[in-house]
Amino acid sequence: MIKPYVMGICGGSGSGKTYLLNQLLSKLPADQLTLVSQDNYYLPYEEQDQDAEGLVNFDHPKSIDLELLHVDMMRILGGETVKIKEYTFNNPAHTANDVIMAPAPILILEGLFIYHLPKLRELIDLKVFVDAPEYLRLYRRLKRDEIERGYSNAAVLRDYERFVAPMYTEFVEPTKKYCDMIVLNVDKVDKSVEVLSNHLESKLQR
Repeated sequence: MIKPYVMGICGGSGSGKTYLLNQLLSKLPADQLTLVSQDNYYLPYEEQDQDAEGLVNFDHPKSIDLELLHVDMMRILGGETVKIKEYTFNNPAHTANDVIMAPAPILILEGLFIYHLPKLRELIDLKVFVDAPEYLRLYRRLKRDEIERGYSNAAVLRDYERFVAPMYTEFVEPTKKYCDMIVLNVDKVDKSVEVLSNHLESKLQR
């Protein structure tokens, strides 16, 4: 079996990872790729560490089961199909669906900490980092967390100052040094999408 080609998409919260990913998915044949999202590997809420106020730092690598993510990636790369439950971020309005991850010529791994664990990082053939100025990342997070997760602006700003910003500086931004390509997502990413989609299409042809 030919080893699947693995591309990683990393970046801070609100950098536009999902937007870039969706643009790429729209240009590639769906039956030729599989998406693996780090977000589905968050530890259950009851297993997360809480601070003195009972708040959970979801922006620390230890909030995610990176070891299990590595195991599942190895299984997919070995030809197995993996099924897990979607992580709903404790949103009662959202029902957790089954996520099926089957072997495919191209695997796209997306998330904050996919370059943090060395043995997981080594599985990735092309490492992409999506970047954006802090003011824009915060603005996007405010909109997303209100619409998708039902969080108030006050709660988002509190978490951003206490967890998101310092964890980005400590754990996410330093992984830029491992990356093959940095995409600045301020306005348009059309050229980056074109470069990446052409690259992945060339891998499919081979």
